[in-house]
Amino acid sequence: MAASGDGGIKMVMAAMKGLFVVLFLGILMMWIMMPTNTYRQKWRTDISNKATSTFVGTAASNILIWTFPMLFLAVLGSIYLHLVKKHNNNYESQSDSKSNRRALIWKKPALVKGPLGIVSWTELAFLIMFISLLVWSLSNGLKIRLGNLKEKAEPGHKIWIKKFQTVAFMLGIVGNICLAFLFYPVTRGSSVLPLLGLTSEGSIKYHIWVGHMAMVLFTAHGFGYIITWIINNQLSELIQWQTTDVPNLPGEIALLGGLLLWIATLPRIRRKAFELFFYTHNLYIIFVVFFFLHVGINYTVIMLPGFYLFMIDRFLRFLQSQRKVRLVSARLLPCDTVELNFSKSPDLSYNPTSIMFVNVPGVSNLQWHPFTVTSSSKLEPERISVVIKVEGTWSRKLYDLISSSSIDRVEAAIEGPYGPATTEFLSHDKLVMVSGGSGITPFISIIRDLCFLSKTTQCRIPKLMLICAFRKSSDLSWLDLLMPISDTSSGLSNLQLQIEVYITRDKAPKTNNPNQVRSVWFKPHPTDAPVSAILGPNSWLWLAIVISSSFIIFLILIGIITRYYIYPIDKNKNLYNYSGKAALNMLFICVSIAAAASAAVFLNRRKESKKIQNTEGSSQEGTPGSSLHNADRELECLPRQSIWDATNVHYGERPDLKRALLECEESSVGVLASGPKKLRHEVANICSTGRSDNFHFESISFSW
Repeated sequence: MAASGDGGIKMVMAAMKGLFVVLFLGILMMWIMMPTNTYRQKWRTDISNKATSTFVGTAASNILIWTFPMLFLAVLGSIYLHLVKKHNNNYESQSDSKSNRRALIWKKPALVKGPLGIVSWTELAFLIMFISLLVWSLSNGLKIRLGNLKEKAEPGHKIWIKKFQTVAFMLGIVGNICLAFLFYPVTRGSSVLPLLGLTSEGSIKYHIWVGHMAMVLFTAHGFGYIITWIINNQLSELIQWQTTDVPNLPGEIALLGGLLLWIATLPRIRRKAFELFFYTHNLYIIFVVFFFLHVGINYTVIMLPGFYLFMIDRFLRFLQSQRKVRLVSARLLPCDTVELNFSKSPDLSYNPTSIMFVNVPGVSNLQWHPFTVTSSSKLEPERISVVIKVEGTWSRKLYDLISSSSIDRVEAAIEGPYGPATTEFLSHDKLVMVSGGSGITPFISIIRDLCFLSKTTQCRIPKLMLICAFRKSSDLSWLDLLMPISDTSSGLSNLQLQIEVYITRDKAPKTNNPNQVRSVWFKPHPTDAPVSAILGPNSWLWLAIVISSSFIIFLILIGIITRYYIYPIDKNKNLYNYSGKAALNMLFICVSIAAAASAAVFLNRRKESKKIQNTEGSSQEGTPGSSLHNADRELECLPRQSIWDATNVHYGERPDLKRALLECEESSVGVLASGPKKLRHEVANICSTGRSDNFHFESISFSW
């Protein structure tokens, strides 16, 4: 019966995949057709005549064409990911799957050096497709509008000014296409990105590329109109806020906010003044609000789906961040590194290479920083860990705070964890992990996860090679983090693990003990809670409910206000205040999302509190005096001989990555690189050569 049920689930998932493909192709076709006369004069007109109503108004057709399909795709994606999480066996080796191999080939590096960084063939294909869409939309739109302009030209009229203004108008239209795709990559809990095999942290570069394109187009659009006003002696247009047509002033305010945000993204500012970059990014609120007021709801619904999903994700993150979490212990390494171990709900599961955003009010109330999760939710069901290397003011203050002998509790809040919906590590014969410095952190979670699988499943575990480069001997203490503090017999001996460590600055080992790790334990506080998913163990299913119910609430609210307030004035002839209608739509979007998301979180926390009450009186994990706490302290003192037996330390050397990789003769070798940009580019360059057909490269980089 179980096999029959699994077969039914797989059939449903296969059918959903087919529906995803159909939806994707349909949406792609609409984007291609949008600048054509066929769409503008026939399709949109026919749909508008049938869809325009006294409840939604003239925006009904655009909502039906542009907003509904993407939100429907997001809902289906959430349900699909729920099925994957509940029923799909991610532990089965897929090394013999030809389709999986073909998919991995598309991930090989196509470009290594240059302004775009490391770009795979899949990413390059999508980039070319996106630029082609922009060029097609601009060229075809200009062809149609400039042709119509010539037909309407009057004798003696300066037609070139009209042409110039038409070009500026089309640049704004094409900029709106960029805006439509801008927010998908920064939706951390996205149900759309995993359908393409992407994660939010791995898609930041798309956000950067599209953001630059959008700002170039919008800047040219805005200054194009300003130039025409100067030529026509119409500078008064700068401060015009028309009531029944596109108002100018909101567009200028939006552009100003966007320009300030754009300037703060310059690499030098982002690297040397990250906080300025981070806080200036909140100007997106000003940009989007005044963009709404400038273009109105009819044009906004084209970019609305991505922003709508981002708003849901952002509000859920806000609700999660209001909860203080329980910090159980910390490990202080001599290399100015600290591991934070938080209490976790056993229901919370995540995959290796996930990240978590951490806020420590005792250091800064406003600053949030992303860190790689080093624990395994399978190996450590009641604990989640991150490792923080001291590299700035915030991390230095945190290290000093935790190392203080007088501290017995550290208040903290988190957002996340966020990570890939599935992993492909088991599909390889060998896994080579290359790291530099703190870049080892994502590989800690991978090794811990594979340790668990080696003990509990019958699947084939790939051979593992960890190549890590450190500057000093004290950095060897990083290897102590390969195993959790509470479990030294977690299956490491079952792995075929080879660790090659290169100490680049020290020529010989230090005489003192550089690997002395100190543990700090914190007292529990009644207000602290374990880290848990904001929407509970069925997060994907609840996300589908939040997306669909919030959109239904929005349609009901806008339907009521349109039918009984706007329509009696407007009669669907655009007589109602242009910006006022956009403001009402914004208000109802915010109210709908807040109501649906808050209700979902409330119901899940209520269920969670009942579960905690039912288990009250059980062991208090990690509290001083508890059995688990004492066991941790005893296990911490045990030698980790299995790690050092698998480790070769090379002093005064740098790794010969080309030799190490080309010696791998397995038919499928997964190569992961994490750390400095130069190291990742070197590994990518080796994996992109013709002699490396068996390599499947992945760069782990966080561009926050």
